[in-house]
Amino acid sequence: MRGTALGMSMMLLAFMAVAGAPAAAQSPVPAPVAAPAPAPAPTPPSTGGAAYGVVFQPTVPGVVAQILNGVAYAPEQAPDQVKQAVWAANQIVGLPYRLGGGHKLGFNDRAYDCSGTVSFAMHGAGLLARPRDSSSFLRYGAAGPGQWITVYTNPGHAFAVIAGLRLDTSAAGDPAGGSGPRWRPNLRSTRGYKARHPRGL
Repeated sequence: MRGTALGMSMMLLAFMAVAGAPAAAQSPVPAPVAAPAPAPAPTPPSTGGAAYGVVFQPTVPGVVAQILNGVAYAPEQAPDQVKQAVWAANQIVGLPYRLGGGHKLGFNDRAYDCSGTVSFAMHGAGLLARPRDSSSFLRYGAAGPGQWITVYTNPGHAFAVIAGLRLDTSAAGDPAGGSGPRWRPNLRSTRGYKARHPRGL
């Protein structure tokens, strides 16, 4: 009796092992999942901050730029070209004045004159291919003031108003004084100047 029970148990175990084997063999093995491809690096713009290596690109809410510790903060609601002009000009603010400064083909210099300063900002926005002197700014873009950018020029001097801030090498009307590229907190007289602006801005 004991031998029969033992034999039956052995047969039952063998049967269960054989019956379970196909089920195990048929269970699908999960295929390895490929890792997602990394996103391509963004292509930097060819002008503006990227052209001059600008990393700090400060903004403020609204449509008017603001000066904080001599640095201009571009308005968030401004078109990208306006922001780029502001951020580009920040790179040369505080440099000294030098007649003819900023008129090298690459725009980069150690000192800037009035039209070299305006040229640097306009190039930073992708709005100017080569530096201009103040006389040639008389034919720049379209006549009259712009909505976002206005260049005021005559044969002897040029300055720009960008998003409400004056970019000028002259301290006229600026109680802080100082020559060379600076953001000036207030406008100056535009008598004797022609207003020009980039088309569309």
